[in-house]
Formats: sequence, C-alpha cells, structure tokens
Amino acid sequence: MMLKQLPETIPQLVQAAAEARGAAPALVERGETWSFSRLWQESRAAISAMLSHGVRQGDRVAIWAPNRREWILAAVGAMGCGAAIIPINTRLKPTEASDILVRTRSKLLMTMRDFLGTNYVDSLKDATLPDLEKIVALDAQWSDFISKGAGPSDPEVDAALSRLTADHVCDIMFTSGTTGLPKGVISTHGRVIPMFDEWARHMALGEGERYLIINPFFHTFGYKAGWVAALLAGATVYPMASFDAARVIQHIEEDRINFLPGPPTIFHMLLAARRETPFDCSSLRGAATGAATVPPELIRRMRSELGLVDTVTAYGMTECPAITACRRGDHEELIAESCGKALAGLELRVVDDAGLPCATGRPGEILVRGYGVMVGYLDDPDATAAAIDADGWLHTGDVGTLDDDGYLRITDRKKDMFISGGFNVYPAEVEKRLSGHPGVAQVAVIGVADARLGEVGKAFLVLRPGVEATVEDIAVWAREQMANFKAPRFYEVVQSLPINAAGKVMKDLLRQ
Repeated sequence: MMLKQLPETIPQLVQAAAEARGAAPALVERGETWSFSRLWQESRAAISAMLSHGVRQGDRVAIWAPNRREWILAAVGAMGCGAAIIPINTRLKPTEASDILVRTRSKLLMTMRDFLGTNYVDSLKDATLPDLEKIVALDAQWSDFISKGAGPSDPEVDAALSRLTADHVCDIMFTSGTTGLPKGVISTHGRVIPMFDEWARHMALGEGERYLIINPFFHTFGYKAGWVAALLAGATVYPMASFDAARVIQHIEEDRINFLPGPPTIFHMLLAARRETPFDCSSLRGAATGAATVPPELIRRMRSELGLVDTVTAYGMTECPAITACRRGDHEELIAESCGKALAGLELRVVDDAGLPCATGRPGEILVRGYGVMVGYLDDPDATAAAIDADGWLHTGDVGTLDDDGYLRITDRKKDMFISGGFNVYPAEVEKRLSGHPGVAQVAVIGVADARLGEVGKAFLVLRPGVEATVEDIAVWAREQMANFKAPRFYEVVQSLPINAAGKVMKDLLRQ
C-alpha cells in the first residue's frame, strides 16, 4: 500500500512513512532492525547535527561511501537543512573525487576510513579542497558527529523542515559526458518523489516486502529506485555494501528477500551459483534489470530458476532517472527486447535529424519531456541548452524505435558511450585521462563485448616517440588514475588512428 498523499520532499517522506507505518521494519543491517519510527528519529538527529555544523539551505554535502544506514541518515540530514547531497562513486580515485568536491564547493564530506581496504579519508590528505570544512568517517566518527547536535527533539529541525519545498535541490549526481568532463545533474525533491512513486507501482513493490539493495546508493538505481522507492512503498531495506554472490544467497535464504533489482551481471552470477549449489529462492518475487542487453533466455531463467516472476526491464538516465518500464505479465521476448512504455505523466518521442516524429518502427533520437527531467547541468548553461530544447524536451542521445503499443526499443547510442557492469563509460573521459600518460601520443577507446560485464573498454594507442612505455606500464597507470570500470581491459598499439576528412577518429573502423 502506497502512502495516501505524496510528501513534497525526501525528509518529509521519511516522516510520513514513520507516521503511517510506525513500528513496522524499515531497515535491517548489521544485526539490527530499525522501525520506520526509529529511522525518522535517527534522521531528525542527523538534521540537528548537520545544522550544528553550519549546514544551511543551498549548501552541498558530499557522500563518498558504500551502502549503509549512515548513508541514508547523512542524505536525509543534509536535505533536511535545505542542502543538496553530492553522491560520489566509491570506485572513483581520489583525483576524480577531488574534482567533484571542488566543482560542487562541497562543505562537508561523509566518507569511510575503511572500505574494501581503502582509507578514503587518508586518500584525500594531499588534495586541495578550498570549500571543504569537515570530513566525517561514517564508520568511525558518526556517533561523535551526531553528538554535536541537539538530538531528535531539536526545535530547529522543525523550523528547517518548514522551509523545505519540492523546488529545493535534493541532489547533484555526476554523469560522465562526451566532452570528457563529468557533468553534475541537478534534481529537485519534486522531481524525485512522484517519479519513484510511479516506478514503485510498476515494480509492484509492496508494503512489508524485503528489498535487498545491491545497487550502490551513489547511483540512481540504489538511491532513488532503492531506499527512496522502499520508503514510498513501505518495503524493508536490506543494504549491501558490495556485491558478493555468496552473501546475496545468504540474504535470500535467511532474510527471505522478495525484491532484487540489478544489472544482468548479478543474475548471471546467481544462476551460475545455483547451478553449482542449489539454494532456496522461494521467497523471491520481483526484479528490475536493464543497463545492458538482456537476452530473452536470461529473463526466462530468472523467472523459472530464481522465481523472479515479476521481472521487468526499464530505461532511464541520470538526467531523467525513470523514463520507461515494462509491465508485469509482459512476455519474455518483449521484456528482453524492449525497455517498456513511458511512465505515466511523461511524454516520449522518437525524432529524425530534422526533429520530426519518426514513423512506427523507424529509428530516431529518443526525447522525453515531463516532471522527471533534470533542472540542468551544474554551472554549464551551454550543455543544458544543448540537452533540453526550448519546448522542454530532453534529448537523450540514444537512438530507438517505438512500436504501435508505445514500447521503446533502443537500437544505438548517438553518444560515444558503452555500459560496463551497469555503469556508463564515456570514452572521451577515459581518452582524456590516458592522454595524460607521458608515453601516449594518441588514444582512442571503444567498448567491446564481455560475457560477464556486457562491455569493457579497449584502448588503441599511438605511443610517443622517444619515451619508454609498455602496454603493461600504461595499464597499471590507468588503473591508478581512474575507477576500475572505466580503465580499459584491453590495449592495442597501432602506428596511427584512422581519421576522416574532418580529422575525427573513425571508431567504426576500430570496432571492425
């Protein structure tokens, strides 16, 4: 059962969920179960602590951490003050994270002392971050941070919440761009709440269902389609800090998980594990997948072998996180071959190069208009104007077709982008970083097929004369300079790159 009346903002959503569901379980982690009431009280304490540290309307609070309850509390705490959160991918290197912190002028950073062997706090010790006033380690300093506030009964919390509206910016999420520089996508509470209320309805996410959130909170799939959707539906959140097939299976068996979204890679791994050692998946009901090509056979096996009878595919992007979704009961081929129909309240259009609507089945650029489209790109009016036209249509850069029933099929990407393990990789950004190696004269990156990750990067290198550099050296350097999903897996040294008359690299030839 969804909430009777949609709240305007995410903090007010936590409050409304507590008022409607009280003692029902909202979150289970580290051996503790928090009710919706407890989650709201902890959130109020986080808002009070943020206020005591000087966080105010219009500020930015960055979160560079894995899935855990403190991530949610830090987010709601910052938003409750009128600040926007800046989710940062945990796979980014310190130089990449620093760039985001500087460009957003983040005031606070909530991060980790230890995650998968990395001390994120120490990794930034040499970074120049002029606007950053404080770093808080969620795994070591959260209690101390909270103690500086006046607690959940702080009247300043109510005053801050009373000033919060649907038009306030709730987050700035970074998506790489074809220019090579990551772009900050600005969104508001009023865009997120109705969009993921509608998304949760399509997923049939129900009150009391157990939702294992493997998708990272720094990504729309784990944050907005994750714990925000769960709060809207009244589902119980089970956060996972990192994917591990054995632990996922343990959660499924012991916690009786019902809803399990993720990229196709996760389901391939679970199917392989179950074939090796059968496990009890009788509690599973639904899944949402996408972000890569989904074979019909995978959908069939997810339903028949994992019990995910309500498996659907969906399509979205950071600039408009939920655009289309399949419907429950759609047949396997339709789910695998399409991205579903537009969500209620969104308009979808496929246009030719002249901007005219394409006939049914004819490919063209996918445009979307409606309540979920971003405000724009951070400090980049030119890029915003190029993405959203004068009539409010967001030009996705994806190419697709619409059938007679309104189902969308993506056939190509106008943007030079590929998807690796569910993460968008923009070759321009990778090429720019690889060009920083002293041994690289020219570089071109493409995506190549990979059985596990969908696609991985391959770099074609023209080496700089007179500089000693091997492919192995460059590969090691690249892994140090960029997140692992961006770093190419394959390298090929060439004498020159194929270019056209305009001097642009002909990547079609490289793909051949």
